[in-house]
Amino acid sequence: MNYKIFLCTASALLLSACSDTVHDPRGVEKNETLLSVSASGEADMRPDEARFQAGVQNWAGNAQAASEQTQTEIADIVAALRALEIAEDDIQTSAVNVQRIDYGDRRGQYQASNTLSVRVRNVEQAGAAVTAVTEVGANIVSGPDLRLSDPEAAANAAYGNAYKNAFARAEAYAEAAGMDVSRVLYIRDAGGSQGSYYLRGATQISEAFANNPPPPVAPPPPQSKMVYPEEGISQGTIMPGQTTSAVSVQVDFALTEQ
Repeated sequence: MNYKIFLCTASALLLSACSDTVHDPRGVEKNETLLSVSASGEADMRPDEARFQAGVQNWAGNAQAASEQTQTEIADIVAALRALEIAEDDIQTSAVNVQRIDYGDRRGQYQASNTLSVRVRNVEQAGAAVTAVTEVGANIVSGPDLRLSDPEAAANAAYGNAYKNAFARAEAYAEAAGMDVSRVLYIRDAGGSQGSYYLRGATQISEAFANNPPPPVAPPPPQSKMVYPEEGISQGTIMPGQTTSAVSVQVDFALTEQ
């Protein structure tokens, strides 16, 4: 009987000792209160480069004639771009096609096309570049798409602002509750957007969130616009404006009594 009493007493002491051990998987200590905060942040940055598609499409009685005419006009487009000091590394072939037409008014002819992807590193030259390729015969033009040459810098600035907002909100909660923010337990990148592009957040750890991920905000890419010389092309002033990076973070804080 005494042996059983000793075992029960030892078990009670062991449980008492274990009660001071941290069991919360989030790392909250016994004397702390968990505060979970979601906050957003933004950063604006001026686009400093542009990208657009330029090419030609021709028809002829045979494939060789259609291809040769297209190659000649593509060479003129490249020369026009090089005259604007656009580097060869920023001019890339994106599509080449030769096919026989078996329908419509051009049935029996051959169609040849060649399209270039052009990167203009000085956004102020974008309008001049589009005009230049059109004047030398480009009848496929799409863009320009204004972009940031360093999108990470803009995104990081937004994330920094989001965290500052989360911390300021945590301090407001703590002050209202008569407590102090003692430490940060968890930070999660919840993603966001940069202009029309989706910024992917951290891997979802919540089952509910994983089953319902946020939809991408980027729209599908625009279709190439056919611009024929006799139609011309509208060349208004290109206004770079600002690209906004908007992101969200989730931060868990530990609060303690003052």
